[in-house]
Amino acid sequence: MDQRKVRNRILICLVLAGVVAYVLVRLSGREPVAKIAAVSPVRDNVVSSISSNGKVEPISPYVMRAPLDTFVEKVAGVEGQAVKKGQLLVALNVKDASAQLADAQGRLLRAQDELRAAQGGGKPDEAARVAGNLAKAQADRDRLEKNHESLERLVAKQAATRDELAANDLSLATAQGEVKRLSAAKQEFDRAVKLDAGRSSLQVQQAQSEIAALRNKVASARITAPADGTLYSLPVRAGDYVKTGDLLAEMADLHRVRVRAFIDEPELGALEPGDTVKITWDALPNRSWTGKTEVIPKQVVPRGTRSVGELLCAVDNQKLELLPNINVDVRIHANERTNVLTVPRAAVDSEGGHRYVFVITKNTLSVGKSRLERREIHVGIADATSFEVVSGLQENEMVALPGDAVLHDGMAVKIVNTDAAYIRGHRDGQ
Repeated sequence: MDQRKVRNRILICLVLAGVVAYVLVRLSGREPVAKIAAVSPVRDNVVSSISSNGKVEPISPYVMRAPLDTFVEKVAGVEGQAVKKGQLLVALNVKDASAQLADAQGRLLRAQDELRAAQGGGKPDEAARVAGNLAKAQADRDRLEKNHESLERLVAKQAATRDELAANDLSLATAQGEVKRLSAAKQEFDRAVKLDAGRSSLQVQQAQSEIAALRNKVASARITAPADGTLYSLPVRAGDYVKTGDLLAEMADLHRVRVRAFIDEPELGALEPGDTVKITWDALPNRSWTGKTEVIPKQVVPRGTRSVGELLCAVDNQKLELLPNINVDVRIHANERTNVLTVPRAAVDSEGGHRYVFVITKNTLSVGKSRLERREIHVGIADATSFEVVSGLQENEMVALPGDAVLHDGMAVKIVNTDAAYIRGHRDGQ
């Protein structure tokens, strides 16, 4: 029994000693303390942006194609050259087209002569022959008919024989058959003349159309600038053989261009017409161009492994530095807030759709220590470095920035750095 009392007293003493030691450690400040950097929320302007890639296009391009199959005789332009309306760009060989034009003009003259003849009743010599033969046959028939009447009277008076009458009637029958045959021939001739008139009229129209097309080909063999602008594509060289429809040149006014930006599907809902756009190009790293969004995507299309909407932006290009078909980087300023409370993105944690920061509960800065309080905040828009704080923080509070130690609620910390450069480094992800 005495031994049990002794053991209990020993245990009580050990517990009291531990409590005393813990209190002494807390009072002496020897509790492990993490050294962290901290920053106060500041008021700033926040621009929420969407970044992607895109391709430059001319807004109203002029595309010139070969009007015929031929050889390129001369190339007068140079890619990238500023050209004036009417300036020669490419000349094509038109010897074959000119020969075809001369042949078509000859066929037109013949068709016009045939049409005039058909409209006048046929060729004069043929028309005269057919009409003359019919008139002669009709005159012979009329003469024999009169002879028949005379011979009948004479036979009645016995002044002529019936053999004479029979011979005349035989000749009359032959003459009547000849008139019938020649009348049919005259009708066939007239029908043929009418057909010739229709055929000749069609031949005239066809020849005229062919001549007009060939004249256009010969005239269009001189490829000239349809307006003032920049010649940005000239894929042919002198001596090249081109087929009808082959590309010869492309030009446009490039003082204002279109950028087709490829926006990932989840970001399409933030786009609106008139958003500010910033364009950069790796070939000119110190330059940027500005513009506005114009046509918001109405559908999503596959592009490689991405599902994107094609956003059309109008961009100022007064120095003509952006060239069609180059690949550029695109940043769209979708939303902007001015003079709002902000915290660095690095100071904000996310869990289950909620945002949290670790607030310093005691501001002792370079000496002493503080504790962390995990606090939920509500955020608005964000840019590359900051979140807009809608609620949950005040300007005079301080939040912890991430460092070597894993932050948690109630953690003892010592603020060792509030240097602006240090904080900017953490905000920029360095």
